[in-house]
Amino acid sequence: MTKRKIFEKIITGGQTGAALGALDAALELGHPCGGWCPKGRKSEAGPIPAKYPVQELDSADYRVRNKQNVIDSDGTMIFTYGKPTGGTNLTFNMAIKHEKPLYVCDLEDDPLNKDIDFIWEWGLESDVYVLNVAGPRESKHPNTQVLVKTVMFMLLEHARKSYPVVQA
Repeated sequence: MTKRKIFEKIITGGQTGAALGALDAALELGHPCGGWCPKGRKSEAGPIPAKYPVQELDSADYRVRNKQNVIDSDGTMIFTYGKPTGGTNLTFNMAIKHEKPLYVCDLEDDPLNKDIDFIWEWGLESDVYVLNVAGPRESKHPNTQVLVKTVMFMLLEHARKSYPVVQA
């Protein structure tokens, strides 16, 4: 039996803002990541750059992407500024509909001073091995990508300390 690790993979839809922030942190740390994106690698800034390892769906509909990432994950972490809106709210509702664990990180609530242990404990208690990350686009909330990257970097560093890489 293969031993699984909490947050062993991060997936997103590759949109600007929260999604790319999560992928940026994972890529910088060499952490497994990916997810589904719309046909044509569509994002608000044009095609998602090739450095992001997301796979294209047959549909250009953002809702199809959101749903597939929720289904393919063990849980979803949503970044918000207060109540989720737009596609973030859609992802929130899809996670509930598909009975997936959900963690909401409100960026208005000073997330950089939050104890990462709370998120880690949620992941452990909920058996979240593949974590879907969602949140607002950069155009709706400038600097979201940097904030989410910082939070995810801290979370993935915690994972690295909890599951150190052993050289054989």
